[in-house]
Amino acid sequence: MKRIFAAVGAALLCASGGAALPPQTVDQTLIDGDSVPPKLSAFGLFRAGTSELLPDLRRYSLHTPLFSDYTEKQRAIWLPPGELMPIRNGGRLEFPVGTVLVKSFGWPDVNGGRPVETRLLIRRVSGWVAFPYIWDADGKDATLALGGRRVPVTFKSPDGETYAIRYAVPNRNQCKECHSLNGEIVPIGPKVGNIVFEDSKRDADLASAITLIAPYINPMPQWDDPKSGSVATRARAYLDVNCAHCHNPAGSASNSGLFLRWTDDPTGVNFGIGKRPTAAGRGSGGMDFAIAPGDPDHSFLIYRLESTDPGIAMPEVGRSTVHKEGAALLRQWIAEMPKASH
Repeated sequence: MKRIFAAVGAALLCASGGAALPPQTVDQTLIDGDSVPPKLSAFGLFRAGTSELLPDLRRYSLHTPLFSDYTEKQRAIWLPPGELMPIRNGGRLEFPVGTVLVKSFGWPDVNGGRPVETRLLIRRVSGWVAFPYIWDADGKDATLALGGRRVPVTFKSPDGETYAIRYAVPNRNQCKECHSLNGEIVPIGPKVGNIVFEDSKRDADLASAITLIAPYINPMPQWDDPKSGSVATRARAYLDVNCAHCHNPAGSASNSGLFLRWTDDPTGVNFGIGKRPTAAGRGSGGMDFAIAPGDPDHSFLIYRLESTDPGIAMPEVGRSTVHKEGAALLRQWIAEMPKASH
C-alpha cells in the first residue's frame, strides 16, 4: 500500500503544465510574504478587473461540498511553479509552501452571477493563513474584510424558493474555528476521496492519479446522487464535510464527544447513535439522543441542522438558511435505522 501511494505521489508534478506565464502574472513574493494586501487583485490570481481565475490555477470540485446558503462555489489551487503536490498515506494531499487555495462564493441570480466573496487559504512558512475578501459592487476587485461582514442578498434556491438573508462573510477567528486541527489551520475540502480535478490535458496526471488511488481510501459518494452510494454512505459523507472539521478528536468541538468523520469513526455512540448530550446546552431541544435510531423527530442532530437560531444551529457558522435537502437525507438515514430494543 505504501508503495502505491509513493508511486502516485511521485507522479503528481504540479508545476504549470501549459505555456509559462510571465513572472509578474501571479505575485509569488506576496503570497510567500507576511503582508496582507487590502485588495485581492494584488495577488494576481484573477484576470485584471474581473473575477475570472487565471487559467494556470487548477480548478476542482467536490463529490460532497460544504453547504453555504446555496451558494455556487468556484474552487481552485495555485501551486508555485516547479513544486509538487504528493498524495500521502491515507489519501492526504500535501500542499507546499506558496500554495493558495481559492474559493469564491456566489449565486447565479445575484450580481449577474459574479461572486460575493472570495476566501484565500495560503500556505506560508509559518503555516496556513486565511483571508476573506468581499467583491466590490462593480465586480472589478475585492476588498479585505478581516473582521467579516454581513452582506444583504436575495436569491433563489434550486427548488425556486426565494430567500432574503444577510449573508455572513466570516472573520478570521471564525475561519480558524472551522479550519482548526490540533490548534493549527488546515484545509478542509480538498481530500483525495472527495476531490475532482477538471478533465483537461494539463490535469490528466492528477485525474489519473486520483482514479488510481481512490479505491484504496473509500472515496466519498455524491451526497445527492442515489446512484453514487446508499442512503447511509451519502449521509455519512454529508456529515463528514459539513460537521467533522469540528467534530473530531482534534477539532474545535472535541469536547462534545461527537465525532463524525467519514471512515475514521465507527457508527456507535461517539457517532451520535444513542448518544446523550454533553456540551449541547439548549441545542439538545430537550431530546435524549443526538441520533435516536428510527426517530429523526427526536434526534437533536436533526433539530440543530434544521434551526437558524444562533444558540442552536449547527454548523455554528457558515449558513443563515436551512439546507432542506441535506436535512431530508439525514432524516431518511435515521428513519431507516432499526429502533433500539427496550
